[in-house]
Amino acid sequence: MSAKILASTENMSYEDWLEHRRLGIGGSDASIVCGINRYESPVELWMDKTGQLPYQEAGESAYWGTLLEPFVRSEFTKRTGIEVDHKNELLQSEEHPFVLANLDGVCEVPNYGTCIFEAKTASAYKAGEWEDSIPDEYQLQIQHYMAVTGYKAAYIAVLIGGNSFRWKFVERDEELIHMLIELETDFWDYVRLRTPPPLDGSNAAAKFLSERFPISNPKSKILLPDSAVDLIAKYDAACEQLKAATEKKQYAENLLKEMMGDNEIGTVWNRIVTWKCVTQEHLDSKTLKAEHPTLYKKYANKSTYRRFSIKATE
Repeated sequence: MSAKILASTENMSYEDWLEHRRLGIGGSDASIVCGINRYESPVELWMDKTGQLPYQEAGESAYWGTLLEPFVRSEFTKRTGIEVDHKNELLQSEEHPFVLANLDGVCEVPNYGTCIFEAKTASAYKAGEWEDSIPDEYQLQIQHYMAVTGYKAAYIAVLIGGNSFRWKFVERDEELIHMLIELETDFWDYVRLRTPPPLDGSNAAAKFLSERFPISNPKSKILLPDSAVDLIAKYDAACEQLKAATEKKQYAENLLKEMMGDNEIGTVWNRIVTWKCVTQEHLDSKTLKAEHPTLYKKYANKSTYRRFSIKATE
């Protein structure tokens, strides 16, 4: 697969950059399309690509990632001796024009030729995800980039927690790329036809539904289609499985707590078990309301949400 330069990003405003991203599927979109992203569902991505969502400002992690990218790039060169050519281009696949790539850089590697360079920053809490490989969403991002460019490999370097630096070498995976392009083609058909993709069981999809339908019409009622019967049966079965799994988990936890006694930390093989005291302060809102009603009314906040439940009719 070959690529052409769709636009230069060197002096592009953030708003223009977001507008260009809506022209296709970028590397960071790949995990969303595949349904493995923890923060965004395919339906949300579809709404963004079809212009139904307002532009979102870059979050704190994205801000620091961009700010620290030159450092990650230079540190990689310092530690490996491999020079990285920084890129300010938005690439477009010539075979699949909706497949886009914005590379952090490229480098030359013996026996592989030109390779992709990707810079990342990560929280210390996610250090374990980088032990033996790289997080799945970044694996998909890099394979997506290789699909666009035709390159055979990539280096990904990451600064973890501000004090741990690592890098990984990732080779091209033709089978994964073939699957990825198929899924992205199907997704872009939804965008092109303005037909929403099916919902999945992710927390991101649940968040999307809560935000799309935040308020119910009081006392409103509809007759659900017959297909709802099967969904309710699946829901009931899942609830039973969850209940059984929860009881098994609690049973194991209780036995471990009995072993721990009044100790805070227990170790066995390569696992650490902790049972620590945690002190929390809670505002006694009932007393505050009774003794200082004006003050309570001034600072009380009301929140509205929709509670989902299924029960049998009488």
